[in-house]
Amino acid sequence: MTESNGNRLVNSRSPYLRSAAHQPVDWHEWGEEAFTRARVEDKPVLLDIGAVWCHWCHVIDRESYDNPEIAALINRLFVPVKVDRDERPDIDARYQPAIAALSGQGGWPLTAFLTPDGRPFFGGTYFPPEDVMDRPGFKSLLAAVSRAWQDRRSEVESTAGALTEAVAKAEAAGEGRGSIDLSLVDAITAQCAELFDSVHGGFGQSPKFPHATAIDLLLERYQYTGRPELLTIAQTTLEKMALGGVYDQIGGGFHRYSVDRIWHVPHFEKMSYDNSELLRNYVHAFQMTGDPLFRRTAEGILVWTGSVLSDPDRGGFFASQDADISLEDDGDYFTWTQAEIRRALSPEEARVAETYYGVSETGDMHHNPAKNVLAVALGPADGARLLNLSESEFLETLERARVKLYGVRMARPTPKIDETVYVGWNAMMVSAWLDAAGAMNRPDCRQFALKTLDRLWAEGWDEETGFAHFLGEPPSPGLLDDHVYPALALLDGFEATLDRRYFDAALRVAGRLLARFYDRQNGGFFDRSGDAPPLGAFDIRRKPFQDSPTPGANSAAAILFDRLFDYTGEPAYREAAGRTLEAFGGVIGNYGMFAASYGLALIVHERRPIDVVITGAEGDLAAYELERAAARVFRLAKAVLRVTPSALAAGVLPPGLAETVGHLPAGTPQALVCVRNACQPPVSRPDELAALIARAGADIAAPN
Repeated sequence: MTESNGNRLVNSRSPYLRSAAHQPVDWHEWGEEAFTRARVEDKPVLLDIGAVWCHWCHVIDRESYDNPEIAALINRLFVPVKVDRDERPDIDARYQPAIAALSGQGGWPLTAFLTPDGRPFFGGTYFPPEDVMDRPGFKSLLAAVSRAWQDRRSEVESTAGALTEAVAKAEAAGEGRGSIDLSLVDAITAQCAELFDSVHGGFGQSPKFPHATAIDLLLERYQYTGRPELLTIAQTTLEKMALGGVYDQIGGGFHRYSVDRIWHVPHFEKMSYDNSELLRNYVHAFQMTGDPLFRRTAEGILVWTGSVLSDPDRGGFFASQDADISLEDDGDYFTWTQAEIRRALSPEEARVAETYYGVSETGDMHHNPAKNVLAVALGPADGARLLNLSESEFLETLERARVKLYGVRMARPTPKIDETVYVGWNAMMVSAWLDAAGAMNRPDCRQFALKTLDRLWAEGWDEETGFAHFLGEPPSPGLLDDHVYPALALLDGFEATLDRRYFDAALRVAGRLLARFYDRQNGGFFDRSGDAPPLGAFDIRRKPFQDSPTPGANSAAAILFDRLFDYTGEPAYREAAGRTLEAFGGVIGNYGMFAASYGLALIVHERRPIDVVITGAEGDLAAYELERAAARVFRLAKAVLRVTPSALAAGVLPPGLAETVGHLPAGTPQALVCVRNACQPPVSRPDELAALIARAGADIAAPN
């Protein structure tokens, strides 16, 4: 131990690591110091990977790592290393498949035993401290692993070598070259339909996770093919989620997933990356259907992320909100007993709230059966009839009750916020907020998204090292996600403003991607830069492809380079996008629904982005109405570009677009819809423009 009042983690940047600073375990952060010590002392490494929002990580901390007896055993027999999976997703991504291959399951906490050079040879997830029935406790496991290291070294080394080889082969098998065409989208949408739960929405049984890219793919395919069952899958899923307990009915925003099939009882942590992509889902569904539920849900996500998960002064979105207040509760902040409801509300408000949210004396939580997860049990029309109220009276009373409950909840001890500003996740949120700003006419969202984008560039980008993984100290080399998503956000910022500095910044990020992450021999992008520090003997090269849980980074990269090609006409960009898609074209059947982002990327590649150029003088009302009409229509990879005479004179348009529309009289309010540099005749009526956008690209072949 290096500190009298804590271990080595006491000064860690990570809130997850700092939460373990009091433990009697002699923790190291990931780094050469730990592995050098393991080699010198001839001890295996105990690797714990977790996150600040992870409930079971807190449990194993309390039960085992806070336990002086277990800590003494760890310190004597192992070199312990603790890793924050949000801070080091590259480490987590390599050890998760290895431990899943050994134990049959993955997740957090990830508990792995490594050779001194970093190769795993045993592990699992959560272990109870003592033996439970036929499951070994952590104390027994620690002793057994140490004996194996001492007495059966050759067997351990053989296992580590075989596992390293197997994971490397699995990563290589995760890509498989193949020809690309839009028929590949059929396999993805077919599995979405096969896994669809027609009763409760979503995919599969339980637990249920949001699959945001699958929803966007289904919406796009419905729009393009007119197949009503595709809209049914997306619409039913979004409705059930929005009405369920997985959505925070009081404060807005989505919890990470539902433990049951009906979206009722969630794991209560809230993640920025889930909410950014779900925000886009609900915005797009609202654009397509006009359903007010979808708009309200999108606005709820904006309220929560804007009020709880953001830095209003500097810009930026925080990483996550924890599920729990302490180790003894399970979502108590978010749940209610009937008595708590009645204390907070007037009798009439309580009657309405209990009817709408299905509150009863017996609730939903195992640790406290009186606690209710609030979900919509009875809609306003039925609830009003039951209580002999008009629907407007019911809704007005319900809103008063919700506001009061929110106030009472805010006075409770609040689950911690991880205030780390991760670059990739922030970029995803910037893109989602800009999407919402355009579709729902929210200039406030646009302003804050651009403020965040400016901060990411100012504090996160370095000309020598590229984007960081998170803002602040110590410096953190960025991963593939930390370059692809910001580059996409920079393009979105350019489209929202026609500020050329955003476009030029996107080009610089794209240059680094091609120079440091791109596989020029086989196509596709590695998750770590070619000049990143090695990860020891388990430094397996990966090309992240699967949607889990964020959209696959290689698919996002393909979309980025197709969008850049559309603006610049630079063949190298089109080639990078195509070769990236080809690198995985032969294995789509292995991924099914988890390749939904690949389906979106393939559509963009084959159909190409849709550019909507609107001209007219600054402040022109007719041009504004055209802009609003264009923003209200959902189309994948649609850019709405408001070109004024001053913007055209300033030469802000990229070369590919300037050649296409540069001849237009910029002072005349009209709109041009272009695909593949071929433009429809300009129109001046908003309804004509909406119809043109809806039909854009319809001549390009698509699967049924």
